[in-house]
Amino acid sequence: MNKYDKIRNFCRKFRIIIGIVLIAAGVYTGIFWFYLGVIPLIVGLVDFCPICIFTKKCTPKNL
Repeated sequence: MNKYDKIRNFCRKFRIIIGIVLIAAGVYTGIFWFYLGVIPLIVGLVDFCPICIFTKKCTPKNL
């Protein structure tokens, strides 16, 4: 496991948490812009790493 894989594992959890927090803020405040939290939530659940696009050093998850 290289350092980029460690970053990827952390970022996945971080994106999921940020997505849930933004959606919860949208439900609580009624401001529909917070529902854009669906984007980081889906990206985290699908395990897509935007950093990998730029660095090209992350190893893809074996299916």
